[in-house]
Amino acid sequence: MCGGCVGTEYPERCGRRDLVLLSNRAAGLHGGEEIVTYDHLCRSCHHLIARHEYTFSVVDDYQEYTMLCLLCGRAEDSISILPDDPRQMTPLF
Repeated sequence: MCGGCVGTEYPERCGRRDLVLLSNRAAGLHGGEEIVTYDHLCRSCHHLIARHEYTFSVVDDYQEYTMLCLLCGRAEDSISILPDDPRQMTPLF
């Protein structure tokens, strides 16, 4: 990977969108978890900048999402599959 194409390694979130090419996209299931990977390529010289990995799984009553990429950063999220998220409800007493 070329460090010259990456301004900040593993940023919290992408602040701006740089034009890069995507290559070698692969998707599959591994132990009940959906995993999608692809490569970011420099649009000028087509060398590998970073490998992007995105995962999705269902744990108990929640959909879990994670992303890890040298260029895009890292992130995770959890969303309830129930109509009302129990974590967002206020106690009645």
